[in-house]
Amino acid sequence: MATADGGRFAVEVRPVEGATVLALAGELDHSTAEPLRAALEAARAGGGQRLLLDFSGLDFCDSTGLNVLLHGRLAVRESGGSLELIGLHQPIERMLHITGVAGLFPLHPDVDAALARHQRA
Repeated sequence: MATADGGRFAVEVRPVEGATVLALAGELDHSTAEPLRAALEAARAGGGQRLLLDFSGLDFCDSTGLNVLLHGRLAVRESGGSLELIGLHQPIERMLHITGVAGLFPLHPDVDAALARHQRA
């Protein structure tokens, strides 16, 4: 588990059937974004074609976090994969809608729903 800024943010990476889950916890902002950047790059470089970002443990995300998500999405798409968001809390989901980027990401209520949706497709 990668952590940042005295434990204010953490990202845990774990493989699941057909995907890689990056579970985020804490506050994602300018001072804590680097572990997420690094985890996204490592997962993508490691052959992760379907990356599921689990936001259920994330309390806060600012514009720097949004920027990391958008750049990560582009990098994953360039390699033929997808970046999907899971378990968004209302304030973070609202921020994505206000900024107009919510429609760029597949959104799922939880990991099980994301995996089930992929199996049906």
